[in-house]
Amino acid sequence: MKLAVALLAATLIFSIPLPAQSPTAASPQDLVKRGETLSREGKQDQALALYRQALQASPKLYEAHLDAGEALDLKGDYTQARGEFAQAIDLASPESKAQAFRAMAISYAFQRDAGQAAKYEEEAFNSEVAVKDYTGAAEAADEMARIYLETGDVDNAELWYKKGHETAFVNKNMSPAETDLWNFRWEHAQARIAARRGRHAEAEKHVAAAKAILDKGTNPNQQRFFPYLQGYVAYYAGDSKGAIASLQQADQHDPFILALLAQANEKLGDQGRARDYYRQVLAINTHNPTNAFARPLAVQKLKQAKS
Repeated sequence: MKLAVALLAATLIFSIPLPAQSPTAASPQDLVKRGETLSREGKQDQALALYRQALQASPKLYEAHLDAGEALDLKGDYTQARGEFAQAIDLASPESKAQAFRAMAISYAFQRDAGQAAKYEEEAFNSEVAVKDYTGAAEAADEMARIYLETGDVDNAELWYKKGHETAFVNKNMSPAETDLWNFRWEHAQARIAARRGRHAEAEKHVAAAKAILDKGTNPNQQRFFPYLQGYVAYYAGDSKGAIASLQQADQHDPFILALLAQANEKLGDQGRARDYYRQVLAINTHNPTNAFARPLAVQKLKQAKS
């Protein structure tokens, strides 16, 4: 009898439904991470919804403002993006300040406004120099130089590339590989500058110097930037076929390279293939100088093709 009662009691206990467990609310940081994943997938509106949700819970969350600005730039909502970046700059820790300044500069690069971009890149450069991060400062200088170059201001591009090279070498403890890296970047830059000036022989001289540095084998991860250099120089020399041959060997996940391939195909009259490359550009959702110049061009070209 006692055993039967015990079994009945146990049955009753386990048959009573347990109260529903409320799911743990995602933290603002988790919402931001989920938003970043959606943004990489091209789902900018969904990403923005999560960033806004995160900001409702934590209005001063730097990462949410920064990521919201990037998503808005990718949508083409540049004015709103800069409002988010301005807040990110105000909220940034000293360690994140340069990142926020550079994000704002890139936002202006999306509209090819090198003058405004320069103000923020220079802030980033100065903030890195202030903490003696000369590598970070040199990278900011090179980023500014590229923005100048691709907006057609070759003289300022040369000035900033030179400044970046010299700043990198303020670091007196460079390894041989680091020395080769910055020398390779300088030759790479000078080749592109000469190409934009129409000085083909001079450009090829710097291409050869860049290859000689790579052939030392100290920076194998830089090999992927060499076909891009060859293709860039060929494109501005008017050799569209040569440009395509080299650029097809370059990084096919770089939107700027894809945009160059599209433009080279346009020059050869292959509009269909050019549109294919522009569509590939729009599948890439990065917030950097390469996409700042490639994405708006792709949007414009594909819109023209529909009209």
